[in-house]
Amino acid sequence: MYPIQMVDLQRQYQRIKEQINTSLSDIMEKATFIGGKYVEDFARQLAEYHRAKHAVTCANGTDALQISMMALGLKPGDEVITPSFTYVATTEVIALLRLQPVFVDVDPKTFCLNPEEVRKAITPKTKAIVPVHLYGHAAPMDEILEIARAHNLFVIEDNAQGIGCDYTSKDGSVHKTGTLGTVGCTSFFPSKNLGCYGDGGAMITNDTKLAETLKMVANHGQKVRYYHDMVGCNSRLDAMQAAILSVKLPLLDGYIEARRKAADYYDAAFAGNERITTPYRAPYSNHVFHQYTLVLDGVNRDNLVQYLAEQKIPSMIYYPVPAHRQKMFDSFGGNSFSLPVTDWLTERVISLPIHTELDKEQQDYIIEHVLKFVNKN
Repeated sequence: MYPIQMVDLQRQYQRIKEQINTSLSDIMEKATFIGGKYVEDFARQLAEYHRAKHAVTCANGTDALQISMMALGLKPGDEVITPSFTYVATTEVIALLRLQPVFVDVDPKTFCLNPEEVRKAITPKTKAIVPVHLYGHAAPMDEILEIARAHNLFVIEDNAQGIGCDYTSKDGSVHKTGTLGTVGCTSFFPSKNLGCYGDGGAMITNDTKLAETLKMVANHGQKVRYYHDMVGCNSRLDAMQAAILSVKLPLLDGYIEARRKAADYYDAAFAGNERITTPYRAPYSNHVFHQYTLVLDGVNRDNLVQYLAEQKIPSMIYYPVPAHRQKMFDSFGGNSFSLPVTDWLTERVISLPIHTELDKEQQDYIIEHVLKFVNKN
């Protein structure tokens, strides 16, 4: 049996190494490291995949969120509604720009923003909502967009874990997550469903004017070289990462299907166990399983993590400390927010290995030991 990893990028690379190496060699020979054809081609391909007008690349997913907020003209003191149950990058950029994060609770089944809690959180200072498509499951965008329209708010989708997910709207139309709001932000961190071999990110939008502004912000605030019309930053996807992503993008749907099959296999094995809740799939979302996350009931999670590690089975807690309880948000009133569902989940979630190379032998071994611990403890 191959060693079990949370994400097996080594074996994935072996399947595509010839294409990857050819592209990288071409870049090295031509010395086109910044910008150029590979970056332009990937941006076009990414927009086409999302059936969107524009894809603007940048250095990483955190920058994508920051650039979006800057391009939308959010000002210090503006309130931005966000889940606390997410990776800190989502909320960190809000604080970095001296905006006010307003943490709201999530749905205990989908782990995504609860629209009813969003409605309660709106004030005259609210300017944007940041739904997170956590673990690869879409947030309830119909309700979120309805709230945003009613209050004239921007919607910035954090699609770092949801790339490739299809969202079915109430009218029956199907959209890729990241294309429903004002702008969608994604990350190409290596472990993502579409990952490069370093850092990378992108923003998706159907607003041509906004796309131009996003490009300017990401390029020192300039449209014409040396003429800086606004305060920007320096955030770009390099050619090597773009080349790698161009090879992997046509394979993304296949990667997602492999993850879904692995998730279905886990589901069947854990079905009926009262101490394990498997991932929920809402009718509007076709989960892409960036993570396969269980909710435990009456199980000592820390001891389970330790036991699995002893069996050479990795596992992860995404996330043990929610944003509103992080020290970095003390000055933003983080602890003043009451988020009982978020606090409940952080004590109970555990993510098991899931990736494109996960095989039945590995899964059987993982399942055997999870059930052995849960049923005995």
